Amino acid sequence: MNTFSAPPAATALFAIALFAAFSAPATAQQEAADAPPSISVFTAGMEKHEGFFDFYWDEKGGKLWLEIANWGEEFIYYSTLPWGVGSNDIGLDRGQLRGEHVVAFHRHGPKVLLIEPNYDFRADGASPEIERVVEQSFARSVLWGAEVAAEENGRALVDAEGLLIRDAHGVVKSLREAGEGEYRLDPLRSAVYMPRTKSFPDNSEFEAVLTFEGEAQGELLRKVAPTDSAVTVHQHHSFVRLPPEGYKPRAFDPRSGAFGISYNDYATPFDKPLVKRFIGRHRLEKKDPEAPVSEAVEPIVYYVDPGIPEPIRSAVVEGAGWWSEAFEAAGYKNAWRVELLPADADPMNIRYNLIQWVHRSTRGWSYGGSVSDPRTGEIIKAHVTLGSLRIRQDYLIAVALTAPYADGDEATAAREMALQRIRQLSAHEVGHSLGFGHNYSANMNERSSVMDYPHPLARLDADGNIDLSDAYTDGIGEWDKVMIAYSYQDFPDGTDEDAALKKILGWPSATV
Repeated sequence: MNTFSAPPAATALFAIALFAAFSAPATAQQEAADAPPSISVFTAGMEKHEGFFDFYWDEKGGKLWLEIANWGEEFIYYSTLPWGVGSNDIGLDRGQLRGEHVVAFHRHGPKVLLIEPNYDFRADGASPEIERVVEQSFARSVLWGAEVAAEENGRALVDAEGLLIRDAHGVVKSLREAGEGEYRLDPLRSAVYMPRTKSFPDNSEFEAVLTFEGEAQGELLRKVAPTDSAVTVHQHHSFVRLPPEGYKPRAFDPRSGAFGISYNDYATPFDKPLVKRFIGRHRLEKKDPEAPVSEAVEPIVYYVDPGIPEPIRSAVVEGAGWWSEAFEAAGYKNAWRVELLPADADPMNIRYNLIQWVHRSTRGWSYGGSVSDPRTGEIIKAHVTLGSLRIRQDYLIAVALTAPYADGDEATAAREMALQRIRQLSAHEVGHSLGFGHNYSANMNERSSVMDYPHPLARLDADGNIDLSDAYTDGIGEWDKVMIAYSYQDFPDGTDEDAALKKILGWPSATV
């Protein structure tokens, strides 16, 4: 039999060629198989929600898929607790805000990271090289990360469960610090809550039901939770578009009554203060800054929770409305309104400044907060919380002072004093949401500010009976007008703003 034997070198070359011929297509096929599917294919049959961030809801799988398109574009992220625990001592109240974060999504290979830059340390107006040195000198924070599940035309789709089903609000820490025990999040008893998960043009809102499991060690949870080993609340996450350009920060002055933001500016000359401070305030501009009195380009409107019962609701509206007098004194016409939240309005929408009502098992604090741009101090959304039990306590105090039932009357004076206090409280907490701090001397100076903590003023009438008709103020104070003028006055072009602001505060050397 004739046989043929190829030289060893030829055999090796043939083997390499044969391997390459078979392995190249296999590698390409493998890469194609490993590549994420397109978003349109992956989300087929899912419910799409369009808005600031588009997202998809997979009802069958119980998953929310977030679509990311604008890589590196900053926005504001914050969390709230729309469904609270109900104990003032624990502090996890309905509507409670957590701090704002300026963040952006960045892609790193198959991963997506939600990164928060460090705006506490900046170099305003400096060269890119100086800005880079400042940026690299201080830590950033990666708040969340996820794997890309699908992509298409530069857009990526990620599973949002890791963002939503987590204790971003610090419930576990709050329960521990209140002495209620060690609790942990149970993912099996937690889920995305779609009725309050929506997307609007300038904000996207996501909510989850979270259940925390543990063994109660204190008495507070036993008073408010139906089963104290399982504490279930709602946690809300908001993505908000940054405000448009054109807002001008206003310098902080401790005499103004306003508070705000501060940061280190490393572009400042070494012989100047390193720390910069600006007040917090809403954006408000006159249609005609040259006119002594002008309408606002866009008025500030606060909306009142329809869950507040009457006659308390009307008292809240009236007290919050007192601030219109201060804006009018600053030269604004129809720049301040307080209205009942319309039935078709969604309080999650960033456009609604909200005065809400919260119940607790015991009387607790009321407070005025806001969602602000951490870069500038601009207030984007006011969020005022009024505790429902305060008016009951004020009523009981008034009853104790007047002893009305001895004469068989209906405690009319006590009811009116309690409503007076609610009007004043509404104005006070709204003042905080406008950017103002406390004033602890106003009550000794002709009630010059609603930002004081007032005691009821009781007088004796001609018959020696206690008269509470003037227990609390019935309007804004003179100092409140100064605070509004300093924070919200819109000056004509060419004005020396620093001198004009000093004049508002009564500096005798200031001239405009």
